[in-house]
Amino acid sequence: MTSLPPTANPQSSKRLLQTTCPYCGVGCGVDVVRQGAAGPQLSDLQGSREHPANFGRLCIKGTHLLETLGQDSRLLFPMVNGQRSDWQTAIQTVADKMRSILETDGPEAIAIYGSGQLLTEDYYVANKLMKGFIGSANIDTNSRLCMSSAVVAHKRAFGEDIVPCDYEDLEHTDLLVLVGSNAAWTHPVLFQRIERAKLQNPDMKVVVVDPRQTDSCTLADLHLPLAPGTDAVLYCGLLNYLSQHDGLDNAYIEQSVSGLEEAMQIASEWDLARVADVCKLPQSVVETFFRWFTQLPRVISFFSMGINQSTTGVDKGNAIINCHLASGKIAKTGNGPFSITGQPNAMGGREVGGLSTMLAAHMDIDNTEHQRIVRDFWQAPNLATKNGLKAVDTFQAAADGKIKCLWIMATNPVASMPNRELIEAALSRCEMVIVSDTAAQTDTLKFADVVFPATGWSEKNGTVTNSERRISRQRGLVPPSGEAKHDWQIISEVACALGFDEAFSYQHPAEIFREHCALTGTENGGSRALDLSPLQDLTEQQYDAMRPQQWPFSEVHRAGADRLFADGTFYTPTGKARMIAVTPALPTQATSADYPYVLNTGRVRDQWHTMTRTGNTARLLKHMDRPWLSVNSADAKTLGVENGDLLALNAACATDTTVILPVTIDDKQRKGDMFAPFHWSATWGSHCKVGALLNGANDPLSGQPELKHGAVKAKKADMASYGLVYGNAEYVGPVRESFSYWLACPTEVAHSASIADVKAPQAVLDSVFALLPKDTQWATRQSADAVSVVATRDDKLVLAVLISANALNLPSDWLDSLFTETALSAEQVSALLNQQPDDAFLLGKLVCSCFGVRENTIKQAIQDGCNSVEALGKNLKCGTNCGSCKTELAALLTAEAESSTDTESTPYERII
Repeated sequence: MTSLPPTANPQSSKRLLQTTCPYCGVGCGVDVVRQGAAGPQLSDLQGSREHPANFGRLCIKGTHLLETLGQDSRLLFPMVNGQRSDWQTAIQTVADKMRSILETDGPEAIAIYGSGQLLTEDYYVANKLMKGFIGSANIDTNSRLCMSSAVVAHKRAFGEDIVPCDYEDLEHTDLLVLVGSNAAWTHPVLFQRIERAKLQNPDMKVVVVDPRQTDSCTLADLHLPLAPGTDAVLYCGLLNYLSQHDGLDNAYIEQSVSGLEEAMQIASEWDLARVADVCKLPQSVVETFFRWFTQLPRVISFFSMGINQSTTGVDKGNAIINCHLASGKIAKTGNGPFSITGQPNAMGGREVGGLSTMLAAHMDIDNTEHQRIVRDFWQAPNLATKNGLKAVDTFQAAADGKIKCLWIMATNPVASMPNRELIEAALSRCEMVIVSDTAAQTDTLKFADVVFPATGWSEKNGTVTNSERRISRQRGLVPPSGEAKHDWQIISEVACALGFDEAFSYQHPAEIFREHCALTGTENGGSRALDLSPLQDLTEQQYDAMRPQQWPFSEVHRAGADRLFADGTFYTPTGKARMIAVTPALPTQATSADYPYVLNTGRVRDQWHTMTRTGNTARLLKHMDRPWLSVNSADAKTLGVENGDLLALNAACATDTTVILPVTIDDKQRKGDMFAPFHWSATWGSHCKVGALLNGANDPLSGQPELKHGAVKAKKADMASYGLVYGNAEYVGPVRESFSYWLACPTEVAHSASIADVKAPQAVLDSVFALLPKDTQWATRQSADAVSVVATRDDKLVLAVLISANALNLPSDWLDSLFTETALSAEQVSALLNQQPDDAFLLGKLVCSCFGVRENTIKQAIQDGCNSVEALGKNLKCGTNCGSCKTELAALLTAEAESSTDTESTPYERII
């Protein structure tokens, strides 16, 4: 895919540019129109129709990328010790401290913690600096939290970290198993491709393996709501079933697989009855899944965080791979284990070696021959020859005083890592914390001694690799904001200040890309699947115009074909894939009498990571403007809570932290289990540090933390007042923080916060009055159980504080309509004081963010005869743009149908 050539008058002309979305691992192509040369403006963003990842589709996050680019939230200049600085001073400060630490403590006292949102070129330079020149492998990234268990599972089975499937396989399979993946929300563009494939082939089966009945279940022929953490039990049982029901491909095993006997010794213990008992599933449901896997010729197991984020994530991954190897359902169209990544360039990071347990270019850090290749190629003076610290261990070492200097790049670990108390202690003790980021406000920044402003999407220029091994260009569309620099530039300048000028004299990302590609081919000879050497001679112009490229390249791949492993050989010493003997084990963060509830965490549809990008546009908060806690109705009854009540959570690992979230009663949640999104953090509220409730327990092989199975206790929050603060930012901030509990819920036109307090409404009034703007007119209404204060300036609303003894659920659209009025009428002020919105705004929660279609409107359309997603789209337009809401539309259709027939059924009974 190339950019369109410039025209004669660049100041006034429009130019179509093509880049790649910076969100999940799908790697969607994006078209953007740029106009003007000085201070160029971007517009008309849409999916690239030519890009083979998305063919023009974009999810709701990608669709609204341009709305996230405002400079108000950006880091624009370097800072040293909290004060604005210049680049030379900031770079020299870091280099001097690193040099001092190297002299006194050695290279193991320095670490980098990076991100799957770095570009491949950034990753490459960071890895080269740490492992080749500083001399330590202490470089890890938040990819450790995402897919490191899959990496180790791949290496154990295939001999190399290789995803053996393509997106097209999803469209040419007979059975698609979504295991530990809510693709409808986390990878919506791929989910739309799956929906289309099922429409084209109604015989295609879809199975969802997930403790929760997620939106992905709207497409499922079968849902297995298994007990949390029992995935390996299920797949060991499947392997046993394959053996007993003529499901083994003995010819393929003989030619291409080792380890069957050892794997079967353990798997044979797991018969149908035992699997069903441990997984807490009806035996008939388990048998149906096993039978489909055995009998259908093409099977894809599509797995993600529900598998990886576990203390036994590697074994779970290998249990899945075992079944594909034993049945021969791999290395063929529509077949294979497909690990889907959660970040835009986690794959590129793996390719360059950007984890502490890798060397570079898929070479092993403890392999002496690989060490020689990399040392000679880099001319590295101090090559690391042993594994560095993984993410959790890095922060533990910092807390213990062993890591003296920690450089954090493009991530927010205080919010995203488990065991927040440990992370904060680590950063507080560390002698120097460096943060390279785009966002001016994160939970991590307050710990930084040196802050580097980095370029963000639309400014960054380099490559990313998606989940199907496809390399795409993420192009710089506009100049850097303020004084921001590219991450590879910042790293190179620090390296040069350390005296490594010759090895880090890069002037353009194309130089770095060529070097990376050349290293992958050095002394390769077919010994490694990753060989990008056909791209090592690209000119700068060819690099700028590069179309998406999927490896392996046929000219260097030893099989001479695009399909990996098609010749039946793998990258192990024997050339055979290895089946692994997997002994299932339950999560280590076990429940107890004191902490009886399982806490599962994950993503929501319209948000991304810790919201440093998606949180910049209120449009992406319309679908869900706050975190919540999903609770089964039986547990809600036990706890004495109803929808909207606040529930307080505590965990043994966070005795000083209480997380308070509003309750959503949801019988799609298993009894005894709770679910909370992880996106919101201290930046967004007083009590939403969800990561603090997870203790950092991790897989001993991969180091990937268990983020799907915490153990918590819960009780109704002891609050006497509830309400909201709404209006201008300078007034909302001080008022909200005067309450015991607050949660920011910004709208498209104003700032807003949900609030609660242990004091009764009347008792909080004095603190509110003390914070009201003095140059405004106030109106107030007070009663025993409700207090309202409205502040206006020249009859225009600037602040509303609405408090009640009961939970308030006032539609933000109503408040926005009042805020945008040039002058409020007496009737409108009265409505605010009485906390009574106009009936026109009582339409329920937002379902379709693109067209602003709400739940009650959709329900009415269904009752009026719209009996399909397509009919709703034709009538209301919902689901006709990005398509992210289609699964919710389907769920509403199902719910209305069930309501009309007044029947009750379990998820698996309903859809078999």
